[in-house]
Amino acid sequence: MKLLSWNIQWGRGLDGRVDLQRIVETIGRLDHFDIICLQEIAVNFPDLPGSQGENQLEILSSLLQDYTAIYSPATDIPDGVGNRSLFGNMILSRLPVGQIWRHLLPWNAEPKTPSMQRTLIEVVIFTASGPVRVLTTHLEYYSRRQREIQIETIRRLHVEANSMAGRVFDSAEKDGPFKAHQRPPEAILCGDMNFPASSDERLQLLAPFENDVPAFYDTRSLLYPDVPHTPTVGIHPVDFVDQPECFDYIFITEGLRSHLKSYQTDSETQASDHQPVWIELS
Repeated sequence: MKLLSWNIQWGRGLDGRVDLQRIVETIGRLDHFDIICLQEIAVNFPDLPGSQGENQLEILSSLLQDYTAIYSPATDIPDGVGNRSLFGNMILSRLPVGQIWRHLLPWNAEPKTPSMQRTLIEVVIFTASGPVRVLTTHLEYYSRRQREIQIETIRRLHVEANSMAGRVFDSAEKDGPFKAHQRPPEAILCGDMNFPASSDERLQLLAPFENDVPAFYDTRSLLYPDVPHTPTVGIHPVDFVDQPECFDYIFITEGLRSHLKSYQTDSETQASDHQPVWIELS
């Protein structure tokens, strides 16, 4: 099973041009992925640089028709003329999809620090090796404190999922909206975390849990423990980091470690201000 994660910056390349066809073609050149996790997908946001306010969910879904598309807007606001403007994350899966959760992450007020609403998508995917939860997010950029709170929420949701994975369901939970669906303990968490590999936030996310809840592991570090992370921002000139850093990660839980075969980063593409990263699991 091959999974890719990429912050596509609403399809805007370093040339300033929004081109979702280029994004899809770039992904296709890298490999044939079973799961594609994308951050910064816009719908009806003409104020974004290079955008015409296009429905990017519709466009990506039409360009990737072999995939089930799941969208989770973090921002959902009126556009002033009777419609809605949306901005968030997306998971596309060629594999069967089970239950879906769309979690809004905490957004605490910080009067002197800009920030925006963030979201986490959680999707059960049925793979050849069994069901797994795939999660993707885009954490706050400007505020470390907000990232720490968001990470703690993601960890809490992971504990919650594990409690549901081992639960014996009641007879009332067999039909309708109460019907119980699988929520497996093993998970893949990916996205633009907006923290460097040397940060305390990364250690916070990777910290062990109590009560046998499986911890997260950094796939890059599992395969290359003595090698620095490959940068995913700042390889090409951008205005939001002073030096190349790794902001984009794929984490897996304990039961998936033995299935991890490869981790790769494309350092060449300039179709976004981030570089795509991907893994293969057996």
